[in-house]
Amino acid sequence: MKQIIRSEVRWIALGSMLFLACGPYSFSGSAFPHLKSIAIPLFQDNTAEFGVKEELTDALVRSFTQENSLKIADRRNADSILMGTIVAINDQAGSITRDERVNEIQVHLLVEIKYEDLVKRKVVWEDRISQFGTYTPGAGEKSTREAAISEAIAKISTEVLNRTVSGW
Repeated sequence: MKQIIRSEVRWIALGSMLFLACGPYSFSGSAFPHLKSIAIPLFQDNTAEFGVKEELTDALVRSFTQENSLKIADRRNADSILMGTIVAINDQAGSITRDERVNEIQVHLLVEIKYEDLVKRKVVWEDRISQFGTYTPGAGEKSTREAAISEAIAKISTEVLNRTVSGW
């Protein structure tokens, strides 16, 4: 009888410890609880590429809107701001065939990004981020340089979102 009671007490104790260990976890932000909104002004562009700064800015706005931990606001009403500059867009051979023809081209996109806390007036993070997209020359509409740039933008957008809300 004592063994049954000890066994039950152990199971209850184990269950209580597991419950209490999982209790403090939260999906809400804790690192920056005062940040509720973000402004994402149009990025600057140091390249001659047309439309890339608009596409990158729109992708970032979409990412933050879908993630929904920070609401998009204009600069005057935002608690934080994400600013950046497109530094370079470079094409590089990704793979070459045996007869030395380029089979795949990588389009590398380099951006400088700064995320600022406007409430406490401090930089949360600042970095240069580089990503790439690929395309096959002569493969038709589905594999174009523009599609490769869009792929690089999507990767940058995901990385920026993750870095910005990672402490949450």
